[in-house]
Amino acid sequence: MSNIKAVLLDMDGTIVDAFPPIIRALNQTFVEYGLPQMSAQEVKRHTGRGDCSMISLFGDKREEAGIRFLEIHDEDYLQQIKPLPGAEALFQWLREIGMPCAIVTSKSQLRAEAQLEVLGWSAYVGAVIGKTKDRPEKPDPTPVLLACEALGIRACETVMIGDGIADMKAGSRAGSTPIGLCDGFSADELTEAGAAHCFESLIQVHGWLQQNR
Repeated sequence: MSNIKAVLLDMDGTIVDAFPPIIRALNQTFVEYGLPQMSAQEVKRHTGRGDCSMISLFGDKREEAGIRFLEIHDEDYLQQIKPLPGAEALFQWLREIGMPCAIVTSKSQLRAEAQLEVLGWSAYVGAVIGKTKDRPEKPDPTPVLLACEALGIRACETVMIGDGIADMKAGSRAGSTPIGLCDGFSADELTEAGAAHCFESLIQVHGWLQQNR
């Protein structure tokens, strides 16, 4: 494709490694509620499907468990956030060529904005669409469409880059071109969810964008 006018990016597992505090907080919450813990890969796959609401894990105790999870998570999560290889270079290149980008994440709006600020990436991003009280989450296409609206660009002129099933489904349903990063899910799984292309790293995605913009 050669009509790419904007890039949409998932956050956790796509441009940053933010899973350590998520895994630690979730497993500590499991322990406190007498539930079995998850491996790192299981947590990635669970969150990547877009079905990470507390109801599927804690049932009728989801609200109090969700509060406890966030208490543990927020103790030091900003100190544990690490950029993934290629993220900074991709942001710089997009700025150099004048192509806008937006973050589309299931992380809360405030936490997403805080992470970007700590990493020094806020100026690279034209819009941040995170989780808010009444906003549907991926795999619903609404966050993708909101990002396109904020950038003033049609969804069909964007790519949605992410590492989860929910990213691919949301992008596809919105009319964006989903680009998958293989980590928690295989290329076959991401393709089945709607990915047009799959890569092993953000560096490879960057190379593909340079050839296809």
